Amino acid sequence: MSEKRMGAAAVIFDSEGQVLLVRHSYGKNNWELPGGKSEKDESAQETAQREVMEETGLEVNVGQLTGVYYDPNYDMHHFVFIAAINPGQEAKPSSPEILECRYCSLDDLPKPISDFTLRRIQETIEMNPKCIFHVIGPRKWIE
Repeated sequence: MSEKRMGAAAVIFDSEGQVLLVRHSYGKNNWELPGGKSEKDESAQETAQREVMEETGLEVNVGQLTGVYYDPNYDMHHFVFIAAINPGQEAKPSSPEILECRYCSLDDLPKPISDFTLRRIQETIEMNPKCIFHVIGPRKWIE
């Protein structure tokens, strides 16, 4: 029996309400929430915390779960959390996978970005506790 795949991402807002995004150094060099695949013996919260640290150098407190997204194409669950950074830290690319990280205005998000990334940000803002489980399809790109 194969292991179930799991990943997690963090939605981090600054004091102006801008969201922290990272730009990948592979694929489409797309903008994405900090996050990634879980490692062995790691909870979804620990994954989000570790991935934010690996990608941006930030220590975060992982807060409320805002969504669980099931991707049937990869048989994978993605967990999304709101996270808060400890004051006085600055996000900077901390992995060869990350070209850039910055806080972006919700009205003017950088491209390329996937519909999945936009959806996770939007659903974090709207926060409907009655509807946190979602099934997702293949990514569509906004370029």
